[in-house]
Amino acid sequence: MTKMRTVDAIVAILKKEGATEAFGLPGAAINPFYSAMRNDGGIRHTLARHVEGASHMADGYTRAAPGNIGICVGTSGPAGTDMITGLYAAIADSVPILCITGQAPVAKLHKEDFQAVDIASIAKPVTKMAVTVLEPGQIPGTFARAFHEMRTGRPGPVLIDLPLDVQLAEIEFDIDLYEPLPVAKPAATRAQAERALDMLFASEHPVIVAGGGVINANASEKLVELAEVLDVPVIPTLMGWGAIPDDHPLMAGMVGLQTSHRYGNESFLASDFVLGIGNRWANRHTGSIDKYTEGRTFVHIDIEPTQIGRVFSPDLGIVSDADAALTVLLEVAKERKEKFSVPDYGVWAKECIQRKGQLQRKTHFTEVPIKPQRVYEEMNSAFGQDVTFVSTIGLSQIAGGQFLHVYGPRKWINAGQAGPLGWTGPAALGVVRGKPGETVVALSGDYDFQFMIEELAVGAQFNLPYIHVVVNNSYLGLIRQSQRGFKMEQNVSLAFDNINSPETQGYGVDHIKVVEGLGCKAVRVTDPDKLQDAFSEANSLAQEHQVPVVVEVILEKVTNISMGTELDNVVEFEELAARGVDAPTAIALLD
Repeated sequence: MTKMRTVDAIVAILKKEGATEAFGLPGAAINPFYSAMRNDGGIRHTLARHVEGASHMADGYTRAAPGNIGICVGTSGPAGTDMITGLYAAIADSVPILCITGQAPVAKLHKEDFQAVDIASIAKPVTKMAVTVLEPGQIPGTFARAFHEMRTGRPGPVLIDLPLDVQLAEIEFDIDLYEPLPVAKPAATRAQAERALDMLFASEHPVIVAGGGVINANASEKLVELAEVLDVPVIPTLMGWGAIPDDHPLMAGMVGLQTSHRYGNESFLASDFVLGIGNRWANRHTGSIDKYTEGRTFVHIDIEPTQIGRVFSPDLGIVSDADAALTVLLEVAKERKEKFSVPDYGVWAKECIQRKGQLQRKTHFTEVPIKPQRVYEEMNSAFGQDVTFVSTIGLSQIAGGQFLHVYGPRKWINAGQAGPLGWTGPAALGVVRGKPGETVVALSGDYDFQFMIEELAVGAQFNLPYIHVVVNNSYLGLIRQSQRGFKMEQNVSLAFDNINSPETQGYGVDHIKVVEGLGCKAVRVTDPDKLQDAFSEANSLAQEHQVPVVVEVILEKVTNISMGTELDNVVEFEELAARGVDAPTAIALLD
């Protein structure tokens, strides 16, 4: 056996486990690990400006491509506490990231040493595993278990805390004898698949709800194939968006109170059977459970046993990885198709298609200041199908869900459940790391953009080009809209007078100056007819300078985006599309 420092063993383990992309900030308590990364050279490290930003970069990197596990690295104390929001965003959406923190020496942990905090206890509620390693000899086993936890069952993040003396200790270790622990995934049985299809075939208007678990399992192709074999419409959740391309005839639209389509809600309300795969019945998708479940039979398939029945009890629950479930469902469905024992759902599928051509929201507004709907219309034209969108929360994300189009898995990357402001920018940088050379477009409101704006400097330093569309109404727009009933919406205005930037005309922060000061490029748009030129210029600047480029769009200050309290009670604040020219980039032109 070879004697080596634990940190050198850790780097060797990371490489063997296939985790070689790290984002972080060095500090005294984690410097030994940094020295090991530097000596080895096999782990690429991106220096963040804030450790929370680093955690979101690791998150974005993981989501960008199958098999990725991003690493976030920080020193002791506040570095770990800064990671908590990133860990929460990751566990909420079943994303495996590995956070590594430095720590005070073991003998000092109970002495209130400088920056000595029990980060493992703090992180436990938002991780699958959080541990402070007290014995050097436990390092290999702890990391093996960490990767096993991240990949087993419902994926999620892990935090490993490394005291300084543990990092410096030497152990006997041979990487050639280290093997990743085998990962077992639950699989639906043939009998379960038979029963699920029996229930589906007993219905007249079935739909498949595809959640983020389908994308996590890399099972999108099988999902589409199953839908085609059965001729059954598919409703993706926000986290499952892209599992079936938006332009597929069987894509019935998204359902929900906010990020939904009018035709999606109408088709769901007309259904009588729901096969949910890899989804969690999120409340913004369902609205009230009584309305959502009324008159429908449900089969719920999820990899996590305790997810079955968490929100409501399905008529049949199946614990299974989405890929394994779709594999056996396809097998049974094809056999029955060959025996002509599959009902004909063609008429029902055509009804759903017809709704797509009838129930559209208007996007082609010409007003100045710009209405947000027009921005997404122009984004669809400018970026086409081969683009990955990154967003997190706010009216910008909700409107993006209503108006943008997604044409494949991992092309809509969104912190869905946690929705932390500031996530979008650093996550987009992680996505660029995970999708080198591809078109990445981030979408933020001004508040989300400002929360971690300093991370743009990372993109400039490391040549990580992407386009960041900032729809600026100088408002906490979603909160303003939700406070309408309290008659307090004016109290959250950010329209302070910026006496040093009169060109902002009361829109507060001069994002152009800030962005350029961070080493990036920026374009400001005030005329809707100039949006295409702005996006084209942004793309050229990104390619030429290999840095993030911000397109700031000055919006009308008060905007209300469609949303409601129930699937049949979504309020439409704007006039609806009546002709094809009202929604020229809609997924289906108006009939």
